[in-house]
Amino acid sequence: MDEMSDLSDAQLLRQYAELGSEAAFRELAARHTDLVYSAALRQVNSPDLARDITQSVFTDLARKAQPLARKFPVESSLAGWLHRGTRFAALNLLRDTRRRIAYEKQAMEQLLANADPPPDWDRLRPVLDEALDSLGDEDQQALLLRFFKNQDFRAVGRALGVSDDTAQKRVTRALERLRQFLAKRGVALGASGLAALLSAQAIQAAPAGLAATVAATAALAGAQTLGAALATTSAIATTQTIAMTALQKFALTAALAAAIGAGLYETQLAAELRRQNQTLKRRQAERAQQWEQLRREGESTANRLAAISEATERFNQDQDEQRRLRAQIAQLRRDPPDALGAEAQAWMERVSLLKQRMEQMPGAKIPELRLLTERDWLSVAKDSELRSEKEIRQALSQLRSRATNLVGHQLQAAMNQFTAANDGVFTTDLALLKPYLDSPLETEILARYSVQPSSALKTLALGGDWVILPKQVDGVIDDLMVFGPNGMGGMGGGESTTLARLATAIEAYRIANQGNLWPGDATLLTPYITTPEQQAAYKELLEINHNLGR
Repeated sequence: MDEMSDLSDAQLLRQYAELGSEAAFRELAARHTDLVYSAALRQVNSPDLARDITQSVFTDLARKAQPLARKFPVESSLAGWLHRGTRFAALNLLRDTRRRIAYEKQAMEQLLANADPPPDWDRLRPVLDEALDSLGDEDQQALLLRFFKNQDFRAVGRALGVSDDTAQKRVTRALERLRQFLAKRGVALGASGLAALLSAQAIQAAPAGLAATVAATAALAGAQTLGAALATTSAIATTQTIAMTALQKFALTAALAAAIGAGLYETQLAAELRRQNQTLKRRQAERAQQWEQLRREGESTANRLAAISEATERFNQDQDEQRRLRAQIAQLRRDPPDALGAEAQAWMERVSLLKQRMEQMPGAKIPELRLLTERDWLSVAKDSELRSEKEIRQALSQLRSRATNLVGHQLQAAMNQFTAANDGVFTTDLALLKPYLDSPLETEILARYSVQPSSALKTLALGGDWVILPKQVDGVIDDLMVFGPNGMGGMGGGESTTLARLATAIEAYRIANQGNLWPGDATLLTPYITTPEQQAAYKELLEINHNLGR
């Protein structure tokens, strides 16, 4: 069995098709029964009918083993084919049996409904398989392997024939397309929320023994297709008894109960189903508690690891800079004093002065400054004597501009990669750009920037539909640096600085309008202006628009 577990789905199917290996088919059934059963259960909302559909799908797989084995590449997964087959079988079953089992289906849905699922799952479950069916084969396969088979990115990449990183990006892209389809159906979920919900609810364990029944029944059908002879008539009768579907048993019981008396039957059935429903409620509550605990532990661990990684990187950078500075100081002390040594000493004293003044001015100390090197500080200090307060403020402004430029160019490159991977669609959530960044950026830094429509800054022509800009700048002395798909621009004062002061109100407009970006009409921001500073900036914007004839 260990040897079987090392083979891919396509290899197992080939062994069954060419050699009639029942062990290979049992391994396939064990791998995918939960996937097929869960997909069927979501669509028909009946455990009995889901069992029937599961058995039917694997029987169909056995009958078509030979042509499918020739079709699939060696390392392929059957998850996509099985999901499509499940959807087809579910739709056919619902269409063919709706009238005949209307009463039974109604009773089952009323008394067997899973109690207390997450509210989002109640809205997602009825449309999830339709949404999956709308995706392309590549996206659907990526999601099924990641969330419905609980495989890591390495296993997903191996099944798709790509690297781990490419598999992660493909899953992210497919998840975003699934989220967009669901939004059109009235199910609005964030990407992280959708991923968490799929991980927690998408797969329900199939009833005990279903995989074995499926393998036995499907193997019988496959053996007939492959020309294998059955041993005895008694074996056929036994297999037919095993393969009797839950629906047939239910129909037979319903007919007998009707003969005895519909009232007694309904009472007994309701009592039994209520007991089962209470058990399901208790299990669902336990699973919800376990999932919430795991989610909290995972978030806490991820946050700690990220903080440790950032702190380690900053520490290593600081250590390198300190070693270089010590070497330079030692060299200056060894060499005789000369004009160059005196000038270098003066530069270093200016650097110390700038750092001291930065600490004394909390409003001037932005987190991006941690990205600067000693070379950046020295370069700014060399260009100014720092003899007046104005010169010091200008030097600090240059340092902030350098730091903002470093962050802006990283975000610009990451956004271009993101839009290329998502059919030209950009995102307003900068956290989604983290996989595309050349080097990590702290959450505190990302929170200081926002994405706006390019129409919001009509005086800059940076190409594309979006621009990235800081949410706050010192409008007295700092330039507003704006980054677009094709370049960056810097502006001091005027409309750009005014918009930067209104960035929080613009973001509040986007959140209140279901993620739609602000179209540039100043009057639409009125409900979201909450501070005197925003009120003053709003009046400035109205005056600017009036002067420009807008």
